Amino acid sequence: MYDLAIMGAWLEFAIRWLHVITGIAWIGSSFYFIALDLGLRRDRPLASGADGEEWQVHGGGFYHIQKYLVAPEAMPDHLTWFKWESYATWLSGFALLCVVYYLGAEFYLVDPEVLDIPAWQAVLISLASLGFGWLAYDLICKSKFGDDNTRLMIFLYVILVIMAWGYTQVFTGRAAFLHLGAFTATIMSANVFMIIIPNQKIVVADLKAGRIPDPIYGKIAKQRSTHNNYLTLPVLFLMLSNHYPLAFGTAYNWVIASLVFLMGVTIRHYFNSVHARKGNPTWTWAATVILFILIAWLSTEPGKEPVEEAQLSGTALKLAQAEGFDAVYETVLGRCSMCHAREPAWEGLHWAPKGVHLETEADVARHGREIYLQAGVSHAMPPANLSFIEPEERARIVQWYRGAGG
Repeated sequence: MYDLAIMGAWLEFAIRWLHVITGIAWIGSSFYFIALDLGLRRDRPLASGADGEEWQVHGGGFYHIQKYLVAPEAMPDHLTWFKWESYATWLSGFALLCVVYYLGAEFYLVDPEVLDIPAWQAVLISLASLGFGWLAYDLICKSKFGDDNTRLMIFLYVILVIMAWGYTQVFTGRAAFLHLGAFTATIMSANVFMIIIPNQKIVVADLKAGRIPDPIYGKIAKQRSTHNNYLTLPVLFLMLSNHYPLAFGTAYNWVIASLVFLMGVTIRHYFNSVHARKGNPTWTWAATVILFILIAWLSTEPGKEPVEEAQLSGTALKLAQAEGFDAVYETVLGRCSMCHAREPAWEGLHWAPKGVHLETEADVARHGREIYLQAGVSHAMPPANLSFIEPEERARIVQWYRGAGG
């Protein structure tokens, strides 16, 4: 029987898969064009009037690529636009945010120990923060302050640090990292949708009308594209961080998130320098390793203690009061808690997998949906059935969760 939990899990899987596919397409094309632009040969005038050229070989063929600084003299018959990769990545990411964090706000978004607010308020804060991010960023870029790109990048980093701290004061650690990634990704995608593509369309319209395009549009688009280039790797880290509670589940999680952006800068600076033939700045890798070690050290600071059962959300409280909960709790305590504990008893484990604790009744109730999907419907947990959970015990988990209306 396909109940809501199973359908929701597969819906999440489908959207996440789409998000990964479109993200690969967007990041791949973005990195390629940045490398191409930096690597163009500009050491001799070209008969075509282009700003630079590059010869490349791939897939058994040779490619001769030229770039026009503003635009060619006439509009070409065929023009390929790179935009849908960005739009589809953001739309699928926002859909995933809705399915996982908005519909599951009481489990993944709100932490009463951080800020005890209703789920609807947390969702509104989430939406408002994403909109604020783009508006503030765009206004700063368009101001006189934004004329100095170095000064602009430093100020934007300060804003990201403030947002990292702010998110950890409102949401769960996992949601805070995810939202910082969504905050940044929204800026990146809006750069494409609101600035880069519209500016390119203005240039195309000028060409069709026989006018000479203003180079300012290309300059602005180049600035935003460069920002996207340096923000991509931190966004990837933040989006993957929900698998690693050592990153988000500590007291210094906002500092860790802030340092991640610096690692993104050092890594991209290396590749951008190499592509532009400006040397081989290997010091960037040393800086990246130092930053990563610092992050690992900060992650050893323990997070906050979990909330008590009296503070359970409505759905979790319903599961705790449902018929069969006591039997399920005994099963989980005997089959799962040796690993999923604040101090795991299983040899070789130093922290609970995925940061999931299943020791108290409140723990089990809060993670009821995951227990149902991982150990009831499927046999994913325990891994290789190391604790020898019986079929009857799995059946009790299914009966309890479905009986509670889950």
